[in-house]
Amino acid sequence: MLKTKSVTSSLLRSNELSERVNKTLMLSSRQLGWNGILVEQCQSTSTSSFEWELPGISDHWFNLPLGRPGHLIQKRDNLKHESIVQKGDSIFVPAGQPSYWCGPERDEGDICCRLLICLKPELIELVAEASEIDTTKLEMVNCFCKQDLQLHNIAMLFLAELQSGSIMGRLYVESLTQVLVIHLLRYYSTVTQTVTSEKQSLNRTQLQQVIDYIHTYLDRDLSLGEIAEVVNISPTYFASLFKRAIGTSPHQYVIQQRVQQAKLLLSKTDLAIADIALQVGFSSQSHLTQQFKRLTGVTPKQVRALP
Repeated sequence: MLKTKSVTSSLLRSNELSERVNKTLMLSSRQLGWNGILVEQCQSTSTSSFEWELPGISDHWFNLPLGRPGHLIQKRDNLKHESIVQKGDSIFVPAGQPSYWCGPERDEGDICCRLLICLKPELIELVAEASEIDTTKLEMVNCFCKQDLQLHNIAMLFLAELQSGSIMGRLYVESLTQVLVIHLLRYYSTVTQTVTSEKQSLNRTQLQQVIDYIHTYLDRDLSLGEIAEVVNISPTYFASLFKRAIGTSPHQYVIQQRVQQAKLLLSKTDLAIADIALQVGFSSQSHLTQQFKRLTGVTPKQVRALP
């Protein structure tokens, strides 16, 4: 039997999206305080055919399939778009655009699993402005079942962070969000130019100020905005300038410095490894061990055991 779900014409909030499409919410970033982005993992085991008519959402949103391929129909602008959606495909709907969806009955036991990602339009505008893009001419483009493995990889990093309870911290999530926004501008908008500026760079004084700040507050859950504020540069623009100057992203640089500081404390003090982890800014001993082994090839315990 066909299920019909109609809603009012007013804009939905992004946190209502998973509820409106009648999915079981598995994981959500709602309680994690992620800035400007909502990531939710949903699934449905219903075998009935469905039909949804959604008004525009207040945010830009992605619907990314994670499970088995399935038949899906989208209608917009009086045209029908039909496809078999599968892992690696992306469905993107710009903020404010209504959409209509329907699909046939599925086999018994067929689990539909998806990742929903909602982005505040203000994030897109900030990145565009920092990249000297005329936002008055910028339009986001609706996309249905585009194979986008790069986006899928970014989404999987968000999902892993969601599953861990945001173990990597705000700076990591904000860095991932910046990567996602730039990807969105490059491939899901009317912008065709590269979304970076080669005209400026951090001078020596600015770079030293940033490095000194990171080292001073290494034990804190640093955010991209907090670090960028040291030199009064927008977070998005700062991230690209920092990577150009150092050769790595702000997040990776912070991780490297935390590991180096932990290595020093392991060899020079008798502090417990768990205490060292917290002192250098890692959320736990296991988090320290994971990053320490990734960068050095050995574990903190192995370093502590050395004569």
